[in-house]
Amino acid sequence: MRKSFEFLFDFAGPNGYLVHRVLPDFCAQTGATAIYVPVLLGGLMKATNNRPPWAVYADVPTKLAYDRLEFDRFIAANGLSNFRMNPHFPPNSLKLMRACVAASHAGVMAAFVETMMTAVWEEGIDMGDADAVRARLDAAGLDGAALLAQADDAEINAELVANTERGVARGAFGIPTFFVGDEMFFGKERLAQVAAALAG
Repeated sequence: MRKSFEFLFDFAGPNGYLVHRVLPDFCAQTGATAIYVPVLLGGLMKATNNRPPWAVYADVPTKLAYDRLEFDRFIAANGLSNFRMNPHFPPNSLKLMRACVAASHAGVMAAFVETMMTAVWEEGIDMGDADAVRARLDAAGLDGAALLAQADDAEINAELVANTERGVARGAFGIPTFFVGDEMFFGKERLAQVAAALAG
């Protein structure tokens, strides 16, 4: 069994939050470790000419309704009752994702991800509000001011860009994307396939 897989994520999408919430049980069941790779969802979509479902299927209301049904089913099946659609959606996650890369260098990315997933998709924080983000990070025992300052560092930004471009080169076009070795899987509904690939 392969012992790790990559999870390309961005705080901007609710599906990334849902995956984050189910990964602890998934990893316990598979014996695998999830390697979180911060990327920029907007960058993935722009580079691949991808568009959100509400735009692609604007003239197919039954498809949009079914997508929402599947979304709600996933939430119910996994007991994710704390989820709240962010009132500031769709957000600009660039600064927050840069700060996430900075958190990885500081050795606190796991705490950063948990804090901001909760803040964005349970508490409704505006991820574009630097003061609110800083206060929330500080409340979690992280140095919000330092992480947001480092987010403006050119090398930090270059790393986020490189992560995103590497994802595109490997076939990624959205979030959540998983890689087991070189094999790609897209969407929270593919976790069973990820498990099978890990066991193969």
